[in-house]
Amino acid sequence: MEKHGARSGSPATADFDPEIPVVEAIRHGDAYALAELMRRQGRWVRGVIFAVCGRMADVDDVTQQVWLRVWQEAPRLAEPSRWRAWLYRIARNAAVDSLRSRRRQRTLVEAVTSAGQLRRHDEPPETVLAGQEEQTLVLDAIAELPALYREPFVLRHLENWSYAEIGGLLGLPADTVETRLVRARRKLREALKGKT
Repeated sequence: MEKHGARSGSPATADFDPEIPVVEAIRHGDAYALAELMRRQGRWVRGVIFAVCGRMADVDDVTQQVWLRVWQEAPRLAEPSRWRAWLYRIARNAAVDSLRSRRRQRTLVEAVTSAGQLRRHDEPPETVLAGQEEQTLVLDAIAELPALYREPFVLRHLENWSYAEIGGLLGLPADTVETRLVRARRKLREALKGKT
């Protein structure tokens, strides 16, 4: 059976992979070659991303990250003939990173709203952050915290670090970390008052 790209069934060309020259050109900084690989393999890359993320809403952003990484990492690709495994790894890793980031955001929002800190008194807790808009408000409020409060807050509620671990990283006593976390929560409550 003749392979795609083979000429006259010659053994030397029977296994010719038309993507190898394209990948080689990308390795040498050819942006047109990157555009060609995107055109040829874009659908496959999007399929890999969707298989990992499970949401079409994530596919476009992650796809852009994949092609940026391809451009950055291509010069270090030692075996262009293994381009498919290499591209798969880049696409899968970018999708996994996106999935982790989404889970971290959800964890952080849940941490902020735990213990009734941001709950409305007239609604059950499970309805407070029902929409994407409310989640965005919380994340925006966290982003607006001054760095001295935001960093310990994220480490505590996103990474689940202890006060001692946070203090060790930031060079602070544990009681100072606790004070900053209390102030961070207070500032978040104030920022979100009437918005959630």
